[in-house]
Amino acid sequence: MRINIDLSPNFSNKNRKKKDIHFVILHYTGMQSAIESLNRLKDRNSKVSCHYLIDKKGSVTQLVPENKIAWHAGKSKWKRFINLNNNSIGIELQNKGHKYGYENFSYKQIKNLVKLCHILKKKYKIDNNSFLGHSDIAPLRKKDPGEKFPWQKLNRLKIGLWYTQKNLNSIKFKNNIDPKNLFFRNLYIIGYRYFKINFRDKKKDRMIIKAFQRKFLPKNVNGRIDEKTLRISQFLAIKSKFT
Repeated sequence: MRINIDLSPNFSNKNRKKKDIHFVILHYTGMQSAIESLNRLKDRNSKVSCHYLIDKKGSVTQLVPENKIAWHAGKSKWKRFINLNNNSIGIELQNKGHKYGYENFSYKQIKNLVKLCHILKKKYKIDNNSFLGHSDIAPLRKKDPGEKFPWQKLNRLKIGLWYTQKNLNSIKFKNNIDPKNLFFRNLYIIGYRYFKINFRDKKKDRMIIKAFQRKFLPKNVNGRIDEKTLRISQFLAIKSKFT
């Protein structure tokens, strides 16, 4: 796979070691064009960047060396990690996003994303539960890469977590469970943060439920914990314990 080099000045000078990299974070650019996206990621005043940008034609551009910290994740949490810039590779996918006319990701774009993810997975020994969307690590402020991103397809190609209907049918619940309490306990095991296990905040809860559905139930992003949403969370929590 050909990778173009067009370096951004926006990164932290400190070198990091190979063992410090545990995650790949996927984003959409949320801008009108690839040129506009590239210019912003290289603009010193924007103070944002990523390691790789993939446009709709599948062209891959490296903007920050992998041993440097790019500025893509912002305020973020996942499991015991905070500020995931320090421990991740950030990949931006050209897409107008929810603000400007959210669109499907192109075949060539996803094809080369998968190739790049396989390279990174092998190089840094990244497990499937550590390929994340921006909305996983910052669910109260981000929606990308969004409900049109093909997580299920990536899982078939051995990137990221997913489930089958057979998996969901195998889930058994105890009598008299509290669905909301169980759901958020499951999310905590999977890795989501920005909520308290024993304290509910209606507005924040809804945003976090939507972030989970946007990834794992993209045709039903309603912010409500229905039976399928609960079953998916239960299966992924069980699977996450062994990944």
